[in-house]
Order: sequence, then structure tokens, then C-alpha cells
Amino acid sequence: MSTIAPSVLRQASRLAAAAPLRSARVLSRATTAAAVKTASASRSYVTETKRNNADVQAEHAIKLDHREMEKQGLAISAQNGSSQHVSPMADVLSNAIVMDEGQRPIYLDMQATTPIDPRVLDAMMPYFTNVYGNPHSRTHAYGWETDKAVEEARKHIADLIGADPKEIIFTSGATESNNMSIKGVARFFGRSGKKKHIITSQTEHKCVLDSCRHLQDEGFEVTYLPVKSSGLIDMAELEAAIRPDTAIVSIMAVNNEIGVIQPLEEIGKLCRSKKIFFHTDAAQAVGKIPVDVNAMNIDLMSISSHKIYGPKGIGACYVRRRPRVRLDPIISGGGQERGLRSGTLAPPLVVGFGEACRIAKEEMPYDSKRIKHLSDRLLNGLLSMEHTSQNGDPNHFYPGCVNVSFAYVEGESLLMALKDIALSSGSACTSASLEPSYVLRALGNSDESAHSSIRFGIGRFTTEQEIDYVLKAVTERVGFLRELSPLWELVQEGIDLNTIQWSQH
Repeated sequence: MSTIAPSVLRQASRLAAAAPLRSARVLSRATTAAAVKTASASRSYVTETKRNNADVQAEHAIKLDHREMEKQGLAISAQNGSSQHVSPMADVLSNAIVMDEGQRPIYLDMQATTPIDPRVLDAMMPYFTNVYGNPHSRTHAYGWETDKAVEEARKHIADLIGADPKEIIFTSGATESNNMSIKGVARFFGRSGKKKHIITSQTEHKCVLDSCRHLQDEGFEVTYLPVKSSGLIDMAELEAAIRPDTAIVSIMAVNNEIGVIQPLEEIGKLCRSKKIFFHTDAAQAVGKIPVDVNAMNIDLMSISSHKIYGPKGIGACYVRRRPRVRLDPIISGGGQERGLRSGTLAPPLVVGFGEACRIAKEEMPYDSKRIKHLSDRLLNGLLSMEHTSQNGDPNHFYPGCVNVSFAYVEGESLLMALKDIALSSGSACTSASLEPSYVLRALGNSDESAHSSIRFGIGRFTTEQEIDYVLKAVTERVGFLRELSPLWELVQEGIDLNTIQWSQH
């Protein structure tokens, strides 16, 4: 359906272009040359991406003028003389024309990844060209200079979370850090047979849940804690789940789908009192909300660079030294990174990661205030629509992650209708699946509610104009899609859908 409007337009433009060319054959060569020159001058090609390319004229993108559609051949005349559209989706999908001409959609998927900060790119560039030494080469200046840059970046990351630089282990990203923390601790302490139990929650990232399932195959027992309807874990349930053979508790800091902030300080205090290691997946938290590993009693923490305007392919794992955390490495080799993660580091990525952390620490108060303002503007606008609700605790969530359910609208169809806005209906790691979000199901949402949810990610470079455009576009297109739904018609008539007995054919 999404390809109808652009394909009809392209066909219409080709037919329109062919007519003058046929008549041009009878003209002189000079006239033909002039006609070709005029035609080529009027063509538009995709240009390089520039700063303002994401700016879209709201009125044009949301509603295509009816007279303009008649000119393009997208409307037909009815018997009574009025014009009607070839397709009822023509209005909604008309924004695809904008995409065909090279303009990019507004980006509101900051939980999937963030654009690299220009200052980060500037810091990285020398290490792609002139400063190319291996940081592990100790015998010459090329190695010394990159090693110095790596250690400086390590300090920036440690400063952001209140750690010692020696406790920062570079990895390829948060997925590797999660695997290394959970599998590493479990295997090291499970070897004696005394510590064979792991606790995590049902709303963790896939890589945490899959790591735990792999350990179950190795003979470990895993407790998957349920969450309350707010998305927060119950501290009493966590305490009750702890056993004498529990090796590690893994609870994420900020949920990647609903933005809920877990009570890390309380969890850390409980784990420390029981002498159990506490790991947190802080990929969505570090650089966005204040995190202090000592105040929160965190023993292991996963960090990702590309969630905080740094490069992709680099992350870190915080591993506490006092009291010392012991773990089995999952990558063996030359013994780099305290022997926990062998392999040559990539100085450009490490330097970019360090710079991103430095900027995040410096600008966190300003960024937080600005994102909160934009989030309130967006959330108030969305929740003013009828039959919409926010997923997750409204009082304990990161404002840059707004997850809203639009009842009686299929989330996937709404995403298709919002082609001029880059959004997501769930985690980027599982967005290829049409299954309802397991995070929203864990909150107690129905399949229908989970399927009708959209995640809006607000970041450092999001503008107020973009938020206003998104609000207008979402309101318009949710209304349009609801009008197509027979269920919406029943709801408008005041019929409770739960009382209907559907017959099977």
C-alpha cells in the first residue's frame, strides 16, 4: 500500500514528459536542443543530505491539496462532477513523494541509536589518518600516542559514572558487556557448584534474557521476576527470590521500550547486604540520567557508545575492583583489558566514545531540562487524544523515551502512515518480528494494546518544530486510520467490545 502514491506519481510524470518529446521530433535540431535543455533543467535529483533537509512543510506533508492531485492525475471525476481519490490512502501516503525527492524523515528513534555529535567526529578524525598506531605497541611513539588517547577516553567514561579508570573494560557494545557480565560471573562462581542461581526481570533486553537461557542449558537456575503494571520491579519479590546460591542479580537501569527507571540504589543496597553481585544494563541510562556506581552499589555495568551520540561498534563494561568481581572472560587471546577482553582496541572508536562521555557529563543538566520540555509537549499532545495511554510509570521514566498506545489502531499500519517520521513500535533488536512486544505483555497489556503502541525517542538534536509537526501528523493519521476501523465505529456508538461474542466461520 505504501508504494501506491509514489508509483502513480512517477507514472504520471513519465507520461507528462513523453508528450512534449513526441511533438518535439518535428521541430528543428535547435528547437529540440532547447526543449531538451529546458526539460533537463526542470528535473529534480536527490541531492546531498544537508542540515535542513529533515525540515518538512507540515501542511503539505499531512494533506495533499485536492487540486494538486487532480493536476497529477491522482483524482478521477465522478458522475456528479465532483472529484474523488483513486485510493483512500492517497492523502495519508502522499508524504512518500517527499522521500522520493531526497528529503529525510524526522528522526524520533533515539532508543535504537543516536546521531554522532559533530564534536565527537572531530575528535575521532586524526585517529583514522595520521595517528594510526596500535595502542598495545609499547616500543615506539606510534603506540604511545594512541595508548595515551585510549587512557584519556577511559578516564572520561569513568568520570561519567563515578568509577576508577582501571575498572572500565572496552567491549564492542552493550550486548557483549551483558554477555560478559552475566556469563562470566555465573561460570566463575558456578564452577564450585555452590552458586548456580541467577535473578533477572521479564522486561530485560533480549541479550540479557538469551544469556540467561544459555546458562539454563548449562545447569544454572534462573528466576525471571515479573514487573508491576508500571514496569517497576517489586522489591519485596526480589528479596524473596534471593537464595543462598544466588550468584548475580541483573536488572536494567532504564528500559529501552518504555523508559522506566528502576530503583537502582535500593537494589544495590539489598544485593550488597546479601553479598550478591549486582549487574545493570545501563545502555539507555548512562549519559542521560545521573549514575554513580559507588552510591548505587553497582558491581558490573554495561555501557554503549552509540546511545549517547558516539560511534557504533564500541562499548564498555564496568567491573568493580573493590570488592573485587571475578569473572571468566568470553574472549581469550593477548590478555588486553585486564585479561577480561582480549583483542586490539580501535583508537578512533575509543576516542569517540570518550569524547561522547565527556560531552554528556558536561551537558547533562542542559540536555535533561530541554528533553523534559520537549517530552512534556509531546506527551501532553498525544494524551489529549481520546483512547490513548502512556505505557510505564508516568512518574519514574526517562523523558526521552515516550511509549504510547493508540487504541483501535494497528501500530504497524500507523508506522506505515507516518513514513515522514522515523519511529518504532518496540525494540530495534526485535522490530522485524510481528509478535507483540514482550515488554508490554509483561506489564499486563493485551495483545491489541501492545500491537497499537508506538515509541517516540527524543534526543539532543530534536527541535520544537519537529515535535509540533509530529503531533499534528499523528493526530491526523490516527484519526484517519480509526475511521477505517469497524471497531472504532462500534466504540463511537457506545458498544463495549468485551461484551461482543464473535462468531467463528
